[in-house]
Amino acid sequence: MFGIENLWLFIISGLLLNISPGPDTVLIVSRSASQGWRAGLVAVAGIGTGVFVHIFAAALGVSALLATSATAFTLVKLAGAAYLVYLGVKMLLAKPAEHGVVVQQVSSASFRSIFLQGFVTNVLNPKVALFFLAFVPQFIAVDAANKALAFVILGFIFNVNGMLWCVFLAVSAGFAGKKMKVSPLVAQWLNKSMGALFVALGVKLALADQR
Repeated sequence: MFGIENLWLFIISGLLLNISPGPDTVLIVSRSASQGWRAGLVAVAGIGTGVFVHIFAAALGVSALLATSATAFTLVKLAGAAYLVYLGVKMLLAKPAEHGVVVQQVSSASFRSIFLQGFVTNVLNPKVALFFLAFVPQFIAVDAANKALAFVILGFIFNVNGMLWCVFLAVSAGFAGKKMKVSPLVAQWLNKSMGALFVALGVKLALADQR
């Protein structure tokens, strides 16, 4: 249907890929553990929205520019890496009082900031765009009548599966953080560890090549 082949294989492969830890996992777990599961779900919404941008860009052929232009790839890559490092440094320099306890009431401004973090970390990661260009077409028939539509449908399925996993992470980390009643010292240590991981991920992205 719609020129899609081996749908179940695509779904299973997508689930395994989504479970693999990365910047999204770090952001969701850190937000849920320090600010509650609602903050984690807002991060999930931002991440999912960012992935949809890549899906439609790839379907329209925009992402192909990143695959063929070294300059475009490098610019987007460095912007994404800089943002990840910025988030990491911000967490490393955060005062203990900001993360001493789990915060259940988060302001609307904080929710907007969390959403944008999830959104921007995905949109500015060219590896996500190249992944869709390399992975999704393998499940679209060569003679498909509308390849762009098939691409969007597969991308939607992949993203929904990923968001379901992310929702599970957010709720689990949120309730675990609340139940454990982490001390201010441990919470500060966890936050700085997450910050260091973000910096490392930013450096890794900056050094990534186009392949």
